[in-house]
Amino acid sequence: QLSEDVERVSENPTEEREGDMEVHEDSSSVILPDGELGTTTPSLRFSKTCLKNVFSVILLFIYLLLMAVAVFLVYQTISDFREKLKHPVMSVTYKEVSFYDAPGIAFYPGKARLLSCKHHYYDHIPPLINPGQPGDIECTTQRINYTDPFTNQTMKYALVVQGPRDVKKKELVFLQFHLNETDQDFSAIDYLLFSSFQEFISSPEKAKFMKDCESSYSSWKFSGGFRTWVKMSLVKTKEEDGSETVEFKQETSVVNYIDQRTKPRSDQLFFVVFEWKDPFIQTVQDIITANPWNMIALLCGIFLALFKAADFAKLSVKWMIKIRRRHLKRTRQVTNHIS
Repeated sequence: QLSEDVERVSENPTEEREGDMEVHEDSSSVILPDGELGTTTPSLRFSKTCLKNVFSVILLFIYLLLMAVAVFLVYQTISDFREKLKHPVMSVTYKEVSFYDAPGIAFYPGKARLLSCKHHYYDHIPPLINPGQPGDIECTTQRINYTDPFTNQTMKYALVVQGPRDVKKKELVFLQFHLNETDQDFSAIDYLLFSSFQEFISSPEKAKFMKDCESSYSSWKFSGGFRTWVKMSLVKTKEEDGSETVEFKQETSVVNYIDQRTKPRSDQLFFVVFEWKDPFIQTVQDIITANPWNMIALLCGIFLALFKAADFAKLSVKWMIKIRRRHLKRTRQVTNHIS
């Protein structure tokens, strides 16, 4: 509206001057009220222009504030992305299977002797008929000698037994060992679990295979005079280079064995049971939660908002300068007209 008035005044300056001359001529004879001199309209226009300028300044400050917030968001987004790259999150997934790859169970019996080994199902272990006497060995076993991987001097003897496979039928392996005498105050047998018995059988260098297993896996013990129940669970870990490592977690429960043999014996009996805890294979891997595409999209949106805000601020400043110039031009025209 202000621009239209300015244009109209600039187009018809002669008419306004003639009208003003008539007003001056008539004013010499007649005194008119102040309202009829046209002083109200310029002040009203000036008030509207002032309000528009104030509103424009407020909008300019608001957009400057939004630009500051956008810059802070850009900095925070980049910082969070770098932090997430340095600290990946551990992801755990579970895969249900019906059959496991039969694990290998390496026993280090020392002077103890394997009496019996059987596969049972549905957690049913029948009572022992002749405890302490040799029985049936129905498990697949392999005996091997190799040098200790930590000393490279001591020879170690290992008895490797094929572990359970069928998790649906709750397949378990029950073993019985016998130790006639020991020179220690306590008696125990070490054992080691590794992921695949088939890999051990098909390995051309079984001694090297066992040395690598002993270097990579932890070993446990089970004591004499007890029935030790071992429930295994398999954990696969994916490394950053794409390789995969396998380890076992186990829950062990120990039950006292009541020796009902008629004559007191000085020998020691060992009983151990191996079975799978559940049909779920746990896979652990590190994942980076920061998605670069999401960050790029967010940064593009923030920069677009910055450019829009800067463009609006530039147009606002130009508009304010233009309005100021028009106002000064209008003021000079009115001053010249009055003079």
